[in-house]
This record gives sequence, C-alpha cells and structure tokens, in this order.
Amino acid sequence: MMRKIVIAAALVGAAGVAGVAQAAPDGLYAGAGITRAQVTDIFGPNSDLRIDNTSWKAFLGFKAPLIPLGVETEYADLGSNTRNFGFVQGEADAKAFGAFAVGWLPVPVPFLDVFGKLGVARWQLNGTTTSPTLFHLDDTGTQFAWGVGVQVHLQNVAVRVEYENFNISNTNGARLYTLGASYYFL
Repeated sequence: MMRKIVIAAALVGAAGVAGVAQAAPDGLYAGAGITRAQVTDIFGPNSDLRIDNTSWKAFLGFKAPLIPLGVETEYADLGSNTRNFGFVQGEADAKAFGAFAVGWLPVPVPFLDVFGKLGVARWQLNGTTTSPTLFHLDDTGTQFAWGVGVQVHLQNVAVRVEYENFNISNTNGARLYTLGASYYFL
C-alpha cells in the first residue's frame, strides 16, 4: 500500500512539473520596466548626496526550452540627483549595463515563474560639486551583480517584480527594485 502511495505521489509530482515546463513561455524575450534605484553615500560614508528616485530599464533575454536556464542583458538608467549643501551644490547621475545567467525555479503554479540572476554590471557614475568645485567624480567599473524576482505570465506576456544589487565605487552600492513587463517572441 505504501509503495502505491509513493508511486502515485511521484507521478502526480512529475505531471505537475511537466505541466509547468510546458505552460511557461520559452525563447527570446524583450521588456522594459520602471525602476526604483537607490545609490547612497556618493562621495563617501555619511554623505547626503544620493540617488533615490524612479527611473527605467530595458532588458533582452533568452529562456532555454526544456531546461530552467537562460541569459539576460539589461540597460538601467539609475537616475540623477542635485542637492544643496549650504554654499556648495552637489550633482550625481548613474547608469549600468548588466549581463546575467538566469536560473528559473520550477514551481507547481503554471502561470508563475521564480528566478534568480548572477552576472556582472558595468556601471558609470558621474558626480561633481560646484560653487566652488570641491569634488569631481567620473568613474566606471565592472562588479559582480545578482538579483531575484518573480513573474506572472499569460501566453507570451509576462509581468515581473525583481530586486538587483551590485557595488559602485565611492558609494554604498546600488539597489534596484523593478516592476516590468516582457514579451516572449518564440
């Protein structure tokens, strides 16, 4: 009796995973999103100059059929900010390009995808103080980047929520919160 229950449970579980794999969209996809970017402590610790605003990003990816792996690239405008510090005015803006390997977690809900991303972000940070010019920053770099997210899809359209994180020199790092949508072409 116990053996029949175990076999039945294994068959039901395999059918559920197979159903998820067939229902989830695969192939080439493109999308865009509204991003809440946070880059703090620009020019050093305890600095009041920060980027904490709403911006945008665009992404392009490929989700492999039959295996839960893919790749994704993105461009994110992290935004800009200007702040007065008495007689000195500070300005900063940042942007990043990312490339990721994406792993998709099979979940037993046919319209839901959970994913994680590991890769690199190539960022650019510009900052300056004026009246008088005390600091000037024009820096680029490449850092390890990671992210997690969830998406809901219907046919070839998906809506996603995700979080990403990577380091930027002369700051406390970058954190991105994105609400986006994508279209699967294949």
